[in-house]
Formats: sequence, structure tokens, C-alpha cells
Amino acid sequence: MATSPRSPPGAPPPPEFEISRQSRLLAALSKKVIDLDELRMLAAQGVPDGAAVRPTVWKLLLGYLQSDRALWEQELAKKRSQYAAFKEEFLSNPMETARRQELEGQGSENAGSTNNGLLHRSEVTQEEHPLSLGKTSVWNQFFEYSEIMEQIDRDVKRTHPDMHFFCGDSSFAKSNQESLKNILIIFAKLNAGIRYVQGMNEILAPLFYVFRNDPDDKNANFAEADSFFCFVELLSGFRDNFCQKLDNSAVGIQGTLSKLSQLVAKYDGELQRHLEITTEVNPQFYAFRWITLLLTQEFNFADIIHIWDTLLSDPDGPQETLLRICCAMLILVRKRLLVGDFTSNLKLLQNYPPTNISHLLYVANKLH
Repeated sequence: MATSPRSPPGAPPPPEFEISRQSRLLAALSKKVIDLDELRMLAAQGVPDGAAVRPTVWKLLLGYLQSDRALWEQELAKKRSQYAAFKEEFLSNPMETARRQELEGQGSENAGSTNNGLLHRSEVTQEEHPLSLGKTSVWNQFFEYSEIMEQIDRDVKRTHPDMHFFCGDSSFAKSNQESLKNILIIFAKLNAGIRYVQGMNEILAPLFYVFRNDPDDKNANFAEADSFFCFVELLSGFRDNFCQKLDNSAVGIQGTLSKLSQLVAKYDGELQRHLEITTEVNPQFYAFRWITLLLTQEFNFADIIHIWDTLLSDPDGPQETLLRICCAMLILVRKRLLVGDFTSNLKLLQNYPPTNISHLLYVANKLH
């Protein structure tokens, strides 16, 4: 049996260490061509909040920004324009679209004639008819996604209800909710194989929060577009976990849970046997949520942001780092788990206790 890693007390780093790390991070970002390996190494230790560079760091780590700074302005303009086109295509009400197209046609053909803005009955095509069942019908497509849109609306309204950024009656909170909904609806329509899976709003929230709080106002104003593309990139590494058809395959969520079980067995066989054999607490009872929602429900929001600094820094994608963190979470409470039964262990793991995040990440890193 491999021994469980030991670590020093999880005290916060001294101020001089934070200042040094911040200066190194700023120096790395100031280069004309950024060394991504160096950036990953620095970001994996946590991005200092005072540096105000996390939005840029995350965009680089997710491949949204290229390492050559000279390309940033052109690439951002291109992506943001593309997202605006997505909004135009996927968020428009079919009635508004049909009316606009009809009016545009009128303008070019009958500039001098008057009209009440309604199509004549003979001019309404099969695709434009609200009762059409054809696959190309804009109305059929609209109604097909109405249930998904309602689910997204419900989930977005439940996103971090304790944070005024996401919830409340302020225009700012409502605007942020609208942005989250737009991103998730467009993603669902562009990814027909997955569409929307409950909980995606929780994965989107940290990205949008970080980008919306960018100290650069221009970037902050384009947080919705930037979050969309980064969300797509992040989910690409976890796509199979959200595909129901692959649930029981080696690449689906069950395969991922099996990898976690193997990792725990490798580093603490006694703990793995007690959990899964003695008390019959299998990973799917607690780690399904940990993995599919990237730990967003297990810690407070500030800690989630710091965990994601480390998750996004893995050059091979976040999943392996995520599994190491999940394994470390078990190791940190092993004493309580080893004396627990099914009920107490399940309760503990489904309501993970507050912990020092720096210490948790230190232990996880030792599992590398």
C-alpha cells in the first residue's frame, strides 16, 4: 500500500511570498510572447487576488488567448463578433425574425407601398408556419428548445443565491442572469448531442464572475462572449461526463469514478477498502457531484476560484488534477471515515467540511 502524503500545517503563505509570486506572474504576462509552461507553473500555485490578472490568466490557460500578445486584439474582436452572430441566430424569436425578413423584403421591392407588417396567407411558407412539424421549421426548432430554456431559466435563478452578483432584484444581477442564460441556450443549440445538462450553470458561473470583474472595462463588457468560448473549451475536456449514452463506458462518468477509486486504492488502500467494501460507500454516491460540477458545490465561492487556478493550469486538461484533488479530499478526512459507518461517511462526504484550500492543493499535488 502506498502511504498517504503528509504535509505541513496549511497556514497561509507569508506576505513576502505572495508579493514575490505576484511580481513573477506580472513579469510573465508582460512578455511579448508568453511562456505558457511558466504561466501554468505560477498559476498552479494560485493567482494572487491583488494582481487583478486572473481574467487574462484563465483565458490564456484555456487557450482563448494565444501566447503572442500581438494577436490578442484581432482574435478577441473576431471571437466577440462571432458570438454576436450566434446571439442573432439562436436567440431571436421566430416571429421577430420573420417580421424583420419580410420588412427587409418590402424595403427592397416595394419601397413606396404601404403594408401592415403582416405576411399575406399565401406568402407564409411551410417552414415559417407556427404549426409546422418540419425539421427545418424555425417554429418547430423554437418549441423544441422551449423546455430546455425553461430549465436553464430555473437553474440560473438558483445559481449562488447567497451572492448579489448572481441573485437579487438589482439590474446588475438580472443582467448577469441574462448573460448566463444566453450562453447556456446558445451552447445547447450548438451542441445537439448534449444540449443542456442540469448543473452546467454552476460550471459557467466562476468563468463569468471572473471575466465580468475584469478591471479592464472593455473586457468586462464582453464577459458574456469571452465566457461562452472559455466555457466551450473547458467543457470539451469533460464532454463525455455529460453524454448520457456514454455513462457506463470507459470514457463516461462511470469510467471517471472508477479512476478515482483506483487512485484512492493506490495511495490509501485501507481507506478505499473501508469505504467501498466495509461501509459500501461507492464513489457514485458522493463523487458524481464533485466531478461533474468541478467541485463548485463543495466549497465557498472564493475557494472555488482558487481551486480552479490549479485545475486550469494542468497542461493535460483539468480532469487528472480534479481526480487528485478528490482523492486528497478523502485522505484529509480519512480518520473520520475509517471509524464511520455507511450513514456517517455518506453524510460527511456529501457535506464536505470546511478545509484549508492551500493544504488540500498541497496534498493533491503530492499525488502527482
